[in-house]
Formats: sequence, C-alpha cells, structure tokens
Amino acid sequence: MVEPFIDFQHVTFKYHAQSEPTLHDVSFQIYPGEKVLIAGASGSGKTTLLRLLNGLIPQAYQGDITGELTINGKKILDQSLFDLSLQAGTVLQDSDAQFVGMTVAEDIAFSLENDNQPIKTVREKVAKWANRFGLGKRLTLAPQSLSGGQKQRTAMAGVLVDEGDLLLFDEPLASLDPAAGAAAMALIDELQQERNMTVVVIEHRIEDVLRAHVDRVIVMAHGRIVANDTPTAIIQAGVLSANGLDEPLYIQLLRRAGVPVNKIPHVADVEKVDVSNYRDQIETLAEPVQTVTHDDKQLLVQSLTFAYDQQEPLFENLSTSIHEGEILGIVGKNGSGKTTLSHLLTGFLTPSEGDIQLDGRSLLNDSIKERADHIGYILQNPNHMITKATVFDEVASGLRLRNVDEEQVTERVREMLQLVDLDGMRNWPISALSFGQKKRLTIAAVLVLKPAILILDEPTAGQDATHTSQLLGFLQNINITNHTTIIIITHDMHLLANFVQRTLVVVDGQILADTTPAELLANEALVDAASLRTTSIYRLAQRLSIVHPEELNAAIRK
Repeated sequence: MVEPFIDFQHVTFKYHAQSEPTLHDVSFQIYPGEKVLIAGASGSGKTTLLRLLNGLIPQAYQGDITGELTINGKKILDQSLFDLSLQAGTVLQDSDAQFVGMTVAEDIAFSLENDNQPIKTVREKVAKWANRFGLGKRLTLAPQSLSGGQKQRTAMAGVLVDEGDLLLFDEPLASLDPAAGAAAMALIDELQQERNMTVVVIEHRIEDVLRAHVDRVIVMAHGRIVANDTPTAIIQAGVLSANGLDEPLYIQLLRRAGVPVNKIPHVADVEKVDVSNYRDQIETLAEPVQTVTHDDKQLLVQSLTFAYDQQEPLFENLSTSIHEGEILGIVGKNGSGKTTLSHLLTGFLTPSEGDIQLDGRSLLNDSIKERADHIGYILQNPNHMITKATVFDEVASGLRLRNVDEEQVTERVREMLQLVDLDGMRNWPISALSFGQKKRLTIAAVLVLKPAILILDEPTAGQDATHTSQLLGFLQNINITNHTTIIIITHDMHLLANFVQRTLVVVDGQILADTTPAELLANEALVDAASLRTTSIYRLAQRLSIVHPEELNAAIRK
C-alpha cells in the first residue's frame, strides 16, 4: 500500500498573536505524484496550511500546534527549515518577499549554487528555465525592476530549477496574464508527469488550475476542511459557490441555462463535458452585445511618446481618450506597457513628447499629489503603497494630509473598512495581514479620498469571489452614483466578462483594439496577441456549434 507523502492528522494551530485557532482539527493526506488544489475564501486558513508544510510555521511564525504532521514519513516539526527546503520548493504569493539575487540569473541560480553544482551545470539550467518562462532576455535585470508577471515567472523558475519532489504554490497565477498562466500550469503538469512530483497549489483562479488535470480539490472554510474530492464531484455538489469561490465561467452559464450540473459526467473539463442535449437551452441565453457609450471625453492622451531606453521607445505617438463615467479595461500581455501607461497618467513617469489632459487642462505640470486629488491609483503590489503601521492609520493618512476633521476621518475610514471587510482589524499591525488583505487595505486608502477617476492595477489578484463581488459592487455603485470613471488593468477573465464596459488592448506599446469585452474574448487573433485566452464559454460554444459565442459571453454579466 502506498504511503501518503503528506499526512495531517487532527492538526490545530493558533498564532500567538491571536485568541482563536486559525486551523481546527484538520486531517488530510496527499499521495506521491498527486496534484492537489487547495481552495477557500480569504481567511479560510490556506496560507497557514502551506506555512506548516514548508516549515515557516513554527520557524518564522510562532504559535501553538497540536496533531500529527508528516512529510515523506518524517515529522515536519522535528525538521529544520533547511531540511524541509530540500524536500519542498515554495513559490510565494508575494514574489518580492522571495527574491535573494541581485539579478534574475542569480535568483534562479540560488538553490543550485547552494548545492555547490558545477558552474557549467548552473548556467545550463538557468538558461533552460529562464527560456521556458520567457525570461531569457532579462537575466541581467534586477528582479525588482520586472513587471508583476515577470516577477512571478522568475520566482517559479527559481523553484522549479531545483526539480524537487514536492512543489508548493501560493497563488502562482495572481500576477500572470491568462496565456502565461495557462503555460505555467501546463509546464507544472508536464513536469509532474515527467518526474512524478507531488504538487500542491493554492489559487483563487480555480478554472485555470483545473485545466492542469488536478487530481483532487480540498476546499477550506473558517479553518476547516469542508470538502475533499475530485474536481467533478466538487463542481457537481456546488461546493465552490457555497464557500465564496468562483465556479468556472462555463459552469455559471450551464447553471443559468438550467442544465443539471450535478448529473453531468466530466463536468470539470470544458473539453470533455457533453451537454449537447442542452444546446438549445444554452443558446437561448445569448444576448446581443451591448455597447455602452459615454459622450464626454474626460481624459485625453495625445501623441504620447515614452522610453525607458531611448534607443527603443515603449510608446510612440500613442493617442486615446477615456470618457467620464465609463468602466474601462486595459489588457495585454505582461510587459506590454499597461502599468507604464498608468504611471504616465498619474505622474510617476513623464512622457518625452505629447500631452495628457484632464477636462481640457494639461496635467504635465501637476505634481503627483495634485494629480492624486483627481486620479486615484491602486498599485498591483500593495507593499509598494503602505506607509503606516496600523490598518486604521493607513486609510486615514490621505484624509489627514488634506486636514480633514478627525471626527470625519474616523467616520469615513470606518465606513470604508467595513466595505472591504477589514473593520474588525482596524487596530491590527499591517504586518499581520495577508497579501489579499493588504490589497483591500490599499484600495480602501485610495477610495476614501473619492477621486473622479480611479485606476486599479490587478484589483482582484489574490481575492476570493466574495471579496471580489463586494469590491465590484462598490465600484459599480460609485460609478453610477458619483459618475466615477473606473480604469482597470487586469488579466482576470471573469472581471472582463462580468464588469468592464470597454476594453483597450495594449501590446508592445501599441493599442491594437478598442472594443467590448465580449467581442474581445471571442476574437482569437486579438486574444492571442494580448496573451489572454478565449473564455471557457467560447470554447463550449464552439463545441456546440453556436454561431455567436460572444453573445453567450455577454449573457453572464452580473
């Protein structure tokens, strides 16, 4: 009989800083060669579970532990962090917290150099893994200078280069564009099959992970395991939506069409599920794509030129307009210039030519603070925005800088913290928050200032369905009631399909398209150019020979 590679028996854990346990009586086994997805809403205990697996608990995070925890037949708590690192490689959600090298090459090579491998071997392996993750031309750059997606790929290459027996991934897709995410999961799947590695993935982008032939899904809620079964059984039982998680888009469509998902075999695989008997029911959901038009041009980008390297401009003569009150999505592959464009709009960067106008007035002579009074900006990495020690003070800082009365500060901060589900943590040190909680905190700190235009860089990265829904509900409310213009830089296909009204496709510093999300996600050429992926709804519609799949994409908008 095969022994489990990972075995947790009645594990309970409480951080020293908390009064209640984070994990309650957790028991599960993972066997050699399995690929397991651990899913759950924010605060369900997923990251704590991972820290127990890789030894960060109790080595870096102290607390009280009961129960039995073994890895490869050895008790985890009896092993040093170094011993555990030889068995388990971990890709953290926050890539910046993982980098140790001065360059991308050094960071990928770190574990090989620690193993004292020959220089020739190190160079060959670094080149191999850098090329597999599209980093071959960036080996001499500092990891901190890369885009969010490039950072994530660097961290993954640094772990995979060691080719260990156990790989642990904490939100590996959070900063990757859909095509890069699909490629990363396909690579993980390929490696796992080649070397019979055991793989554990924590991820909110469940649909993307399921494509990688996951053996089992463990669903957590409130520190307990509420389900542990095959992907098909989990979806059939409706466990994901019942626990604040997004079901795959095509499953949402099937449920809306009245298809008995609980009785359909292979329902976890859009390429295998057979719903041909329900084709007509599904097609009746098709809705004409609605184009939302806004008359007033609020923000004008005119003939913009910008270059990090003067020999090779990123933007050259770029022009576009953003309309008052619209919800605009900006999409494109990692490194295509999306974040750079947002930095130009907010004043962090200055163009060499061209102009940026707000309501007919040039912004080029305004300071960053002056622009922030009108244009709020939420960075992709929350650690780059946080300046205060406590949750309350972080959200209050902008109001206090503007000399708002303290009583009003308290009222507005509490209201905003309640919105992002952090009011109960308002006196916590920010260092105690998870990455996802920090993300919501920075969103609150900008929204509390009530800007006319709000730019959000990957706002849903690391967020569960419940918190994403709450955030989008609030954004929709301020968009309608305050006429706030929302600009979202995103790779999130669910967000594009459900929320965005208009989409700019930016690739290599050029705007390739200005279209609706539904039409974009049904255009294979544009999808490929932007490193997105056609939605699972589109692929299901193709299999069912439905003529206008973009009308089904539009049908699931909330």
